[in-house]
Amino acid sequence: MRELSWAVRLLLVNQFGVNTGFYLLVPYLAGHLTGDLGLSAAVTGVILGVRNLSQQGLFLIGGSAADRLGARGVIITGCALRTAGFALFAFGTTVPLLLAAAVLSGLAGALFNPAVRAYVAVEAPDKARAFALFNVFAQAGALCGPLLGGVLLLVDFRAAAITAAAIFMVLTVAQALVLPARAVPPSGSSVLGDWRRCLADRRFLAFTLALSGMFALQNQLYLVLPLAAEQATGTAGSVALLFLVSTVASLLFQMRITRWLEAATSRDRAMALGLAVMGAGFLAPALLPGIAPVLVAALALAVGVMMAQPFVYERIGHFGGESLAGTYFGVFYLVSGVVAAASTALIGWAGAAGAAVCAAVGLVCAAAVLVQERRAAVTA
Repeated sequence: MRELSWAVRLLLVNQFGVNTGFYLLVPYLAGHLTGDLGLSAAVTGVILGVRNLSQQGLFLIGGSAADRLGARGVIITGCALRTAGFALFAFGTTVPLLLAAAVLSGLAGALFNPAVRAYVAVEAPDKARAFALFNVFAQAGALCGPLLGGVLLLVDFRAAAITAAAIFMVLTVAQALVLPARAVPPSGSSVLGDWRRCLADRRFLAFTLALSGMFALQNQLYLVLPLAAEQATGTAGSVALLFLVSTVASLLFQMRITRWLEAATSRDRAMALGLAVMGAGFLAPALLPGIAPVLVAALALAVGVMMAQPFVYERIGHFGGESLAGTYFGVFYLVSGVVAAASTALIGWAGAAGAAVCAAVGLVCAAAVLVQERRAAVTA
């Protein structure tokens, strides 16, 4: 971290806080809506779906706002909106208020997620290592959040929601006071022109489609692997082991893996290898019974993400450059979200063959990255 500017260090701490606050509240939200408030499963699904749609569907808006208005202001606005959204979840008891909370908290993520990554992509000298550290801080927050939330739920859900809102309020103030503004370079075009330029970038779109497989497979930490773990052990408590294995592996090995890959191979091959490892890991529960193969798949998923993700974010920043990094991150997240949702539906429909489908997704996407590398070398 000593190699990074104070601004990037602050954003790393910010990501720890963001994930702590998010996972402190969101994993327990469905239980609060159905249990404490007595809402039906259908209404609860609508509220949670609105939150997810507000985030996934507006990433492009958040990315463009970061390019046009400056990433600093968009990051601060996003954290402030999530403060308001989580505070509404704490005190809201009617469906309209809960829907407003869902929209605000989703819009918040759509604003600060691409903006933070665009800021780091431009500011950090060694972008791959900066994003590797970014993942470490994110994983640490994802570990601390549910633990803190579980303790606060011993009081009640409102205590957890107020604490989550307070975390985002502190992040908002800290960034307003410390995060320096960066000059906003002109793109030389309108917002629609920026979007057209991004969508006309065939190399970027091919890259996005290939690497969207990373998000599709990551999502299976919430579908295929939990179902396999519960089936293998007969208890829902075994699902926690998946997240423990994934998080601890990321905290221990992320920086080592990134440094090794930087020295050992090209960025494209590192990303392809990461996708292949993610996919191959699903062969273990597909072929072998018991909880151990499921844990192997969770570990392979974590290792594959560690291998690919820092270089993915580095490459997106390279595609967008200083003036359009936010827009490119927004498009990447939007496309990846759609592909991940469609893939998860397909994998769920496949039933028992879902793990085999996951393995195929990883290997096909890895091959696509290698083909793109070869074509780039030919045209260079």
